Amino acid sequence: MARPDNARIAQVFDTMAPHYDRQIGFAERRLLGNPRDWVVGHASGRVLEIAVGTGLNLPRYGPAVSAVTGIDLSEGMLALARQRITDHHLTHCEVRRGDAQALDLPDSSVDTVVSTLTYCTIPDPARASAEALRVLVPGGRFVLAEHGPSTNRALSWFMQAIEPLTLKFEADHLVRNPVPYLEDAGFVIDRVDRTGLGGTCFRVLAHKPR
Repeated sequence: MARPDNARIAQVFDTMAPHYDRQIGFAERRLLGNPRDWVVGHASGRVLEIAVGTGLNLPRYGPAVSAVTGIDLSEGMLALARQRITDHHLTHCEVRRGDAQALDLPDSSVDTVVSTLTYCTIPDPARASAEALRVLVPGGRFVLAEHGPSTNRALSWFMQAIEPLTLKFEADHLVRNPVPYLEDAGFVIDRVDRTGLGGTCFRVLAHKPR
């Protein structure tokens, strides 16, 4: 099956936007071990959040974060993120349409790149990883939480079996391992933990070499 392109991904998430928070909230609680607090807890300075979605992370960023720029392909998701910024008076946050594979940011301009359940939908995660490396300052951190192949063989087999359906209807690669993309781009991998049901959630800390 062909990988969904940017236009298809935007279409899927525009349709999903009104129900996204409820649906993803269930998956995060029951399957992925509540990854969001872990992700934002490792962010500091100027943050770029790729595929910011409805902005679920935005109210969680602490005082170590000075500014957050969130990008997403879906205007439907971004509309909800903007409302969240208004509702929570998040004056240090902004969101806009953008592509993680072609970031409209200067080299070495952010301190932390955050990715929460994003690599599963990006058409070319190798390009996205290279772009993240480019915009980070030397020593800057990439913080990622993502689902991927389970450490349980039976569950991993089941995920592979249904992946054609998740790709077709949700633009979601269920069993994509994000770590090799970061390594190949030149990141130094500092830590990889597996959490959630059957180890399906990757928690990854990496940094750009100084």
